[in-house]
Amino acid sequence: MNYSVNKEDLVKLGFLNIPVDNIDLNDEINKLKKEKNAIILAHYYQDGDIQDIADYVGDSLGLSQQAAKTDADVIVFAGVHFMAETAKILSPEKKVLLPDLFAGCSLADSATKNDFAEFLANFPDHTVISYVNTTAEIKALTDIICTSSNAVQIVESLSKNEKILFAPDRNLGNYINSITGREMVIWDGACHVHEEFSLERILELKTKYPEAKLIAHPECEKPVLIVADHIGSTSSLLKYTKEDHNMTYIVATESGIIHQMKKANPDKHFIPAPPKDSTCACNDCNFMKLNTIPKLYNCLKYELPAIELDNDLMEKARVPIIRMLEISERLGL
Repeated sequence: MNYSVNKEDLVKLGFLNIPVDNIDLNDEINKLKKEKNAIILAHYYQDGDIQDIADYVGDSLGLSQQAAKTDADVIVFAGVHFMAETAKILSPEKKVLLPDLFAGCSLADSATKNDFAEFLANFPDHTVISYVNTTAEIKALTDIICTSSNAVQIVESLSKNEKILFAPDRNLGNYINSITGREMVIWDGACHVHEEFSLERILELKTKYPEAKLIAHPECEKPVLIVADHIGSTSSLLKYTKEDHNMTYIVATESGIIHQMKKANPDKHFIPAPPKDSTCACNDCNFMKLNTIPKLYNCLKYELPAIELDNDLMEKARVPIIRMLEISERLGL
């Protein structure tokens, strides 16, 4: 991904460590938003303080829809780099900022342009569906983008005879195959957060809290999904906890979503599903957690780092994203 200045220069300038003492950051951020006609979009996996100051909090589908329709001049994306890229692709005339330029994604990094192009060459007659958790270069090689909120519906919207190649998350791809009965060719990638949940430790929690329901993201490994009471995207998991009558949940996805679950259900109990590392009680995305309120303030104040992408690349990558948005709108998603 490109930036308006390179990483080394930002580090030399001490950009990530500009002091912000003795000011009310939330007040200053709100002032800057008004001055610059800026909007803050935040993913559910951000820390609670960032979610609370954001103008919109959501999953990848909702964030893409917001980025496409906003009339703001500046978009501050509190998420990771592929999300900021997607916002820039959908709103190329706007300035898109990312609070921490090192906020990457293990899943997106699992598919590189050259390796993916070589892989696609082996399946020339396949429709390529790529998860939104990919770089702009991978999106440009794709026919349709999907998110975990709409992946099953997008696959089912295609003819049953259509050959499909799915990338990059193998767990989500295998889950879609199990739901739809398809036999998609699947790229071998995974999210480091969702791969690390421990089935053994989850079952121990179920013994300790027998009334608890396990809710899991489809990026989790199959053994976790088999024992889950509900499987869905982050927005689906949140909706389930609002509508379900149970009072205790074990949450097998990045722990940031629990902030919204608690706000929506203050009387309910949410337990982060434990990872395989026994020294940690929950499983966080270390990339998502790089963003902080001070970094968000500096990002908005100095309008750095700003996402810059080649126009031809953006035009190619925009096509499968727009196709996803059109299918989602048609299906009422």
